[in-house]
Amino acid sequence: MASIERTAYPRFQQPLSDEELHTRYHVSETEHDFLRQQTSEDSHRLTLLLMLKAQQLLGYVPTLAHIPEAIVHFLCNELGLPRQTPLVSDHDKKALYRHRQSVRRFLGVRPFGSGGRDLVQTVIRRSAFTMSDPADLINVAIEELVHARYELPAFSTLDRLAGHVREQVHRQLYAQITASLTADGRDRLDALLRVPDESVFSDFARLKQNPGPATQKNMRRWAERLAWLDDLLDTDGPLEGIAFTKIRQFAAEAYALDIGDLRAIRLPEKRYTMLISLVHQAQVNTRDELVEMFLKRMRRTDNRARERLRELQDKHRAIEERMLAAFAEVLLQVETQETDAELGENVRTVVDAHGGVEHLLEQYDQVSAYHNGNHLPLLWPIHRVHRAVLYRILDLLKIRSATQDQRMLDALAYLQAYRNARRDHLPVDEAVDLGFASGRWKARVRARGTDGHPVFNRRELEVCVMSYLADGLRRGDLYVLGSQQYADYRRQLLPLSECQERLGPYCEALGMAADARTYVAGLRDELAQRTSQVDALFEDGGQTYFTIDAQGKPHMKRLKATPLPEGMNALEALIRDRLPERHLLDILKHVHYWAGYTRHFGPITGSDPKLSDATRRYLLTVFGYGCNLGVNQTERHARAYINRHTLRRINAQHVTSAKLEAARKDIIAEYTRFELPFFWGTGRAAIADGTHIELVENNLLGEKHIRYGRYGGIAYHHISDTYIALFSHFIACGVWEAIYILDGLLRQESALRPEVVHADTQGQAEPVFGLARLLGIKLMPRMRTWNDVTFYRPDRQRRYRHIDPLFTDVVDWELIERHWADMMQVVLSIQAGGVLPSMLLRKLGTHNRKNKLYQAFRELGRVERTLFLLRYLSDAEFRRGLRAEMTKIESYNDFTDWIAFGGTALKSDDPVEQEKLIKYRDVVANAVMLSNVVDLTTVLSELVAEGHAVTPEMISRLSPYLTGHIRRFGQYVLDMDHKPEPLRPPKVKWTGVAA
Repeated sequence: MASIERTAYPRFQQPLSDEELHTRYHVSETEHDFLRQQTSEDSHRLTLLLMLKAQQLLGYVPTLAHIPEAIVHFLCNELGLPRQTPLVSDHDKKALYRHRQSVRRFLGVRPFGSGGRDLVQTVIRRSAFTMSDPADLINVAIEELVHARYELPAFSTLDRLAGHVREQVHRQLYAQITASLTADGRDRLDALLRVPDESVFSDFARLKQNPGPATQKNMRRWAERLAWLDDLLDTDGPLEGIAFTKIRQFAAEAYALDIGDLRAIRLPEKRYTMLISLVHQAQVNTRDELVEMFLKRMRRTDNRARERLRELQDKHRAIEERMLAAFAEVLLQVETQETDAELGENVRTVVDAHGGVEHLLEQYDQVSAYHNGNHLPLLWPIHRVHRAVLYRILDLLKIRSATQDQRMLDALAYLQAYRNARRDHLPVDEAVDLGFASGRWKARVRARGTDGHPVFNRRELEVCVMSYLADGLRRGDLYVLGSQQYADYRRQLLPLSECQERLGPYCEALGMAADARTYVAGLRDELAQRTSQVDALFEDGGQTYFTIDAQGKPHMKRLKATPLPEGMNALEALIRDRLPERHLLDILKHVHYWAGYTRHFGPITGSDPKLSDATRRYLLTVFGYGCNLGVNQTERHARAYINRHTLRRINAQHVTSAKLEAARKDIIAEYTRFELPFFWGTGRAAIADGTHIELVENNLLGEKHIRYGRYGGIAYHHISDTYIALFSHFIACGVWEAIYILDGLLRQESALRPEVVHADTQGQAEPVFGLARLLGIKLMPRMRTWNDVTFYRPDRQRRYRHIDPLFTDVVDWELIERHWADMMQVVLSIQAGGVLPSMLLRKLGTHNRKNKLYQAFRELGRVERTLFLLRYLSDAEFRRGLRAEMTKIESYNDFTDWIAFGGTALKSDDPVEQEKLIKYRDVVANAVMLSNVVDLTTVLSELVAEGHAVTPEMISRLSPYLTGHIRRFGQYVLDMDHKPEPLRPPKVKWTGVAA
């Protein structure tokens, strides 16, 4: 069922370098003593050592003939034996058995037959209730066997056990889920797979539709969809007690299948289970999408009112100028006239000359209504167009409060009772408490009726309540039952009791105090010491790059560019001449042979692909989607190998975002085997930034970006300081990009584990600084507006001789200490994988300033940002390094644009597909970088051997974003029989001129 390549079953890796062989197969003195005690014959010593090393590194002893020659030769050298030393014959069963037993005793390993089978069946059965992929189940079994000190059996044994137990568990789940299904429920599910006579689409196809933009038509259509889905089937009952991961897996399998594939499933319980899961997932997604539409509509209403305000202010500027002119003339009369009678007569003349009293009052009313940026009076005309569909959405969504504060929901219930009213005023109800609203809103909502009694302005109340409902949903004070993205995030936090157990080890690992008082005291001392150190730098003119003038205004000198090393241009020319010409498709093939990244692609069920020539077709799929050619152009240029129908099917049923991430991880593992990338960076830092990607306009995610002025989304990338791409998101324009800075570091699982993240100016947000500090991540954003940022003193009494004008506020240490335990609960929940930083930061955005947790993270972030700014201002080389790191990701964005030669715009309107297309592109980019590093290493080694000057400083100026030697166009030919040489990263002496 599962391919061995997709599991963690240990096997001998591709050819290793000499350094890797020494690291993995060096024989210790203890092992030499063991060999001498067991045998003195050379062939037996070598055979026993091979079995020992295989058991240590693989967990089992393979057939001796399958051990690579390079390992045999290395171990011969370790024993001081000739390379031609023979191994014990396979026919000498007794000797091989004796050696195997000796190895087991020496390593304390038990044979699989002594209880290993029962252990595997138990652990797979337990795991199969939450996992579905056979490869994952096999991996869990391997981990448990290794932990219990069992020898691993043959892979086929694990594969059969996993398949058998998984099938048993799935049949049990199918029966459990469909047990309560009535005959009517079965008929409804069967009807999903039929095409009605009056339609060309089935309801199954309707389940897989995408929402489109937040227009009135689409909001109404999507509200009807949720009502249809809720009436279709109550999925909560059948799925009660089923793990979320299993529901998601069954739904994904159903989504990937065509209607004919589902009809062909012979086991009815399985078909119904997949359909129930798909309906449930559609219900959840539709609620999320309706909430998103509601939020977008309220945000657009607010933005449009603000734009209208600016238009009116511009329009009224001429009126203001005329009124000021009239006022100036009146003042002139006051200054020049001696008697009140003359003054009154002349003032009336001036007023008449400017249109009269009524005209001037009318103009005053127009102008004064929109003073002080008050856009609230302009909201209703924009809102009223959509109010009916917004009420319909709110009727369908079950909104609840995450706190004890029910005031917004009470106000909503009151509004819904009067939704069809047409009068201007509504009676005041004591149950409606407007304490959640601002003073400006309260002034507009409250009024006096004709009888003098208090009333509510109906229109203003409606816009006010809906605006605050949107804010409450964004910040998590309100949540939606049956939602995923807008569920109660507090339930995803670890319980306080579990946090207490994790707190000590976590703080110890990060080297921080495990109690609030000690932690805050240490942080306070750190800030005090850093400020004093920076102040001392100004003694006797010790600081030249940064100065503060007599008026207290800070100034920073522009850094000079670092000159290129001598001979750099000549070296680059030599490299360009010697790099071999390659086709992009061949690069993907070579990297497949080196890294085996296509092993992750396959049916969502986890079984082996039933495709002929699967690898070639996977490579063409990665090429077609990664370069944004599309299925039609890929088929046109590679008609001999694949057609557009197969391309679409592979993309839909064999490739997911998670599989693309796993493919990227494999490529990174090979990339990090080379020395060259570590001349460009340490591997311990990452750079995050977003780039605008155009979209077709008929989708929910797309927005018009205020900076780019174009419609689309944001591809938010994390790359290593060694240039390789680590992680990527696809997010909407207008989203606070800073909330995604930390996600990439925590979600990527490659061989590179960054502890530092560089970001653009958005990364300077205070809550992000605070959260990063507690997660053990160093945040280093680019500071374009550093002189507008507040610096915080350790205490009010502390003053500085040179830098005192920088500090305009004081840290609230008591606030940090009071909420330290709450912040650590969040951090430990993130560290445990229960919640993502982006979700938390979205709830703690700038619209949630009253939230105490937001205030605590913000205050901690103020400390961390002040520490960062002090270093930024006082260390010129530090600033130079920040600028250099950010240029890497800017170059990466240009590099991926070159890769997407089919066009950078994303044509899909499906958010899942949009994310996949970005990840396809990253896989292609990483493959090209690995190929370039291999070729650069070869070329540089040749140049060193020929006596050319190749210094570490020169190498550090190179990058893997080379494209001049790569072809992208033409008729595509993919010869799978022509394989590249295996990767053996050489150890090269890069110092100076070679001898």
